[in-house]
Amino acid sequence: MKLGIVSAIFDQSNFEEMIDIVAENGLDCVEVACWPQGKAERRYAGVSHIDTKNLTAEKAQEILAYCKERKVEISALAYYPNPLDENLEKRQEAIDHLYSLIDASTMLGVNLVTTFVGRMPSKSVSENLEEIAKVWPPIVKYAEEKGVKIGIENCPMLFTEDEWPGGQNLMTSPSNWRKIFDVIDSDNFGLNYDPSHFVWQQIDYIKPLYEFKDKIFHVHYKDIKVYQDKLADVGVMATPLEYMSPKLPGLGDVDWGKYVSALTDIGYEGFTCIEVEDKAFEKTYDDVKKSVTLSTKYLRNYVI
Repeated sequence: MKLGIVSAIFDQSNFEEMIDIVAENGLDCVEVACWPQGKAERRYAGVSHIDTKNLTAEKAQEILAYCKERKVEISALAYYPNPLDENLEKRQEAIDHLYSLIDASTMLGVNLVTTFVGRMPSKSVSENLEEIAKVWPPIVKYAEEKGVKIGIENCPMLFTEDEWPGGQNLMTSPSNWRKIFDVIDSDNFGLNYDPSHFVWQQIDYIKPLYEFKDKIFHVHYKDIKVYQDKLADVGVMATPLEYMSPKLPGLGDVDWGKYVSALTDIGYEGFTCIEVEDKAFEKTYDDVKKSVTLSTKYLRNYVI
């Protein structure tokens, strides 16, 4: 396995500066945030270290040369919108940009795009499955033709009141995964596996690794801390950020030894990327950089 980081946390750095930070920490790879230019719509979104819409072959070669010089690989091109947005204009914008990531992924020889499958928050699971069957087959077919895989992260995007009641991503549980993989049956359509989202949903984050081992294209390392006293006060029907918080790996409730052990059990040898979303390390940009160093040092106990 190769250890890297998601670049969205480096919102104050350009591509070259971001790669330098990754290299200085001795990381092997980076999942590069590729939102549309100037489209910061939420925390950790809107960061764009590669402008995929305007990427040229010449620029792609410059990017690859810089990465090679710093001994850092690009694990995936990342963009996490809602491709099933109930606002059809926003939906189309998200889908159009996804196509640009697929093209750029081919140009860079990365051949992996990480994203969300999306969800209509006000609609049922069944209604959303019907919508996925309409929206996603053309995207997946295009990716297949380009030789690009699409890894869907299992983040519910259900944290605050504006995402209530259903959230913005249906890829939330093993049960939903089976239903979605029945609808989208493709070797190029799989998972970007993040254990932290299962913690607050009270889902086993180890067992699904074995069942879906052939669908795991990319892996995240993010931790979650559930505050039991807060949960006892507001209950599971509350918006999740009322009783839990993202933390650096090792500072939350994920058992990373068991998690990485399971990854070795299934023979996973791909990219694994730290995802930093810990508010305790956001007072200054130096604090952000320290969080990367701390996370890397901790996870090097398991991934060398």
